[in-house]
Order: sequence, then structure tokens, then C-alpha cells
Amino acid sequence: MSSRQIPRNLFRLFLQGLLILAPISITIFFVVSTFQWVDGILPNLVHNLAPNWIGVDQYGSPRRIPGLGFVVFIGIALLVGYISPSFIVSRVVDFAESLLERTPGIKFIYSTVKDFFEAFAGSKRKFDKAVLVSVNAPDVWQVGFITQEELHEFDLKEYVAVYLPQSYAFAGHLYFVKRDRVRVLTDISSADAMKFAISGGVADVEEQLKQA
Repeated sequence: MSSRQIPRNLFRLFLQGLLILAPISITIFFVVSTFQWVDGILPNLVHNLAPNWIGVDQYGSPRRIPGLGFVVFIGIALLVGYISPSFIVSRVVDFAESLLERTPGIKFIYSTVKDFFEAFAGSKRKFDKAVLVSVNAPDVWQVGFITQEELHEFDLKEYVAVYLPQSYAFAGHLYFVKRDRVRVLTDISSADAMKFAISGGVADVEEQLKQA
């Protein structure tokens, strides 16, 4: 091996190792960061409500048992989900929602966050109908999701609202397009279509369909 090939081979090995380590490291970092953030909600909340109850550590931060806050948060979420159909709880939730939706400033934040979460989960999911849509040119198609089937409030009878996610980002664009420029994807799940669009088309959707 010549001296000129050594740096090139080292760089190739570095890239090969990076391709293996980067996805694993980023995934672990995201999971750990989310866990720590959720786990810290309970101690911070208890410390703000009752500063002398749990005390502080040597650094002045609220004392906590690792994992306890996360378990309590999950338990509270399960409990709220379980009792939410009851008459009394539903009335309380409806009252709180109506109060927040009538409060200036808070109304915009609350309604936006609520609609965002309901778009991905629950009975009002919006990103469950994957489509191919032609927006920029007749022979160019993009992966999108129908979010509204009817647009009468915009005086557009033959149009639907289609959201187009951007690759490697959580942002996207909303378009009003005619129905004849939209093709519903029946052989690809909405989750696979979203992953394919966000990954810039590198996700192997066909392999997943064969395994299904």
C-alpha cells in the first residue's frame, strides 16, 4: 500500500464507521434527552409547589429519583386516558378547553398545539391518507397527505387541502389542489409514506411492503 492510499483508506473507514455510529448515536441522544426532559417534569413541579418537600441536591437542583418522574408521567397519562370518557371528567375537560379557547393569546397557542397532536393521534387524525399530488408541473408528483376533504369555507368546491412534508425537517407546505391532481396511495401506509418523504426518498418502502 502506497503512502498516498493510506489517507484515502483511513477516510473511507471513517465514513463507513460514521454511517454506522451516527444513526445509533442520534437515536440514543434523542431518546435519552426526551426521557430526561419528561423525568424532570415531576421534580420541578413539586419543587415549585412545595420547595421544602423533596429538597435540593448539592447543586441546588430539585432532588429526584431517576426514572420516577417518567413513570409517574406515564401513569398520569394512562389514568387521564382511562377516566376521560366519564361524564364528570369530560365536562371538566370541556370547560377547561372552552376557557382556554376564549382567552386571548392563550387561545392561539392551545388550539395550535391541540390540533397538532390530534393530527397524529386520536379520532381526528389528519395524516392518515397518503397521496401523490401534482403541484408544480403535470408530470411531477410529490408525496403528501390530505388534511381536509372539503374546502367550502374557502369557496373551493373541487379542491382538497394537501400537506407536503419537507425532507429531513418537521416543516412542510399546505396546498389547495384540484381532486383530479391527487392520487390516493392504497398500497403504502401513511407512516411509510411519511418516512419516505421525510427521508428524501431513501427509505426502502418496497421492502417493507414485501414483508407485510
